[in-house]
Amino acid sequence: MFVLDTDHISILQAKAGDDWRRLRTRLDDQPRSNFYVSIVSFHEQMGGWYAQLGRAKNATDTLRAYRMLERTLATFAGAQVLPFDEAAIELFADLRWQKVRIDTLDLRIACIAITRNMSLLTRNTVDFARVPGLKFEDWTREEPASELP
Repeated sequence: MFVLDTDHISILQAKAGDDWRRLRTRLDDQPRSNFYVSIVSFHEQMGGWYAQLGRAKNATDTLRAYRMLERTLATFAGAQVLPFDEAAIELFADLRWQKVRIDTLDLRIACIAITRNMSLLTRNTVDFARVPGLKFEDWTREEPASELP
């Protein structure tokens, strides 16, 4: 079972590029029921589009931001969304006490994955490597070639 980090969700929404092709290929090899997103990723994406709306200087900018809000809502409405629940918030507090220093929203996503014994799919391997007990992979990278016997 896997939790998609916000960066992997954004890649899937873009529907273009080498990262998208590699990620899509790996996702297609597994049942869709193996993949989840977090409410924290929804928070991150919606916050970005709310900010865009606040900065909109004309009708075109406003229309674009609202279309992206709609697209984000549709993405998450069709997904299995994991909550930031009591177990995750307790782990979050413990990791903060241990002085694990990564972005707050990233740590919340990590806590959701850890408390459910799931792997996180992310490109942000440097930061997530700081989180004890977190399993993570980057599916946008080329898979290593298997060695011949």
